[in-house]
Amino acid sequence: MQSGRFIALEGGEGTGKSTQSRLLADALRERGHEVVTTREPGGTPGAEAIRALLLDPPGEGWGPRAEALLFAAARSDHVEALIRPALAQGAWVVCDRFVDSSRAYQGGAGGLEDEAISRLHAFGSEGLRPDCTILLECGEDQLAQRLARRDGDSSDAIGGRPIAYHRAVAQSFRDLAEADPEGFRIVDGSGSPDEVHARIMAALGRLLGETP
Repeated sequence: MQSGRFIALEGGEGTGKSTQSRLLADALRERGHEVVTTREPGGTPGAEAIRALLLDPPGEGWGPRAEALLFAAARSDHVEALIRPALAQGAWVVCDRFVDSSRAYQGGAGGLEDEAISRLHAFGSEGLRPDCTILLECGEDQLAQRLARRDGDSSDAIGGRPIAYHRAVAQSFRDLAEADPEGFRIVDGSGSPDEVHARIMAALGRLLGETP
């Protein structure tokens, strides 16, 4: 049996990852692929329990190191219990966030060294990387409008951080993508969901065998 493919969608808050994950999964199923959709943190019962701790933390919340450890623990369970078995069965896995979110949020914006995040990932998830990572980018004005529609006056512990933090996250994602042009595809996330979806499908053309 041929191994499946692993696609991760990355980007800051409000860039449309969840919507585009669903549209991508539908398009892959139309092409005859078995598809597993999942998210981080989450995807398994254990990882979902850690997600609750991260997004609604006790007390005054987690520092970057504790946060990075929790994300790595959730990801380890996610990879072992869901992602690797699905790939081994030939399914395509579409994941809303993966390790590059830790590199951007706890690393670039949180002040931790990228090497430390990578070491955690090497130990916890055996260094698994997606076959392709789609980085969605949008202008701040459109992001603010989307977040207002999505969250109203409330947000989780990470989404509610200051704008300077989220700008640092966006820059860190961009730096990661530019340093790994083979692994990433940068996609303009502005416009309608269908417009963005078309750009993602074009970016995945080679992986899908639809472009040389």
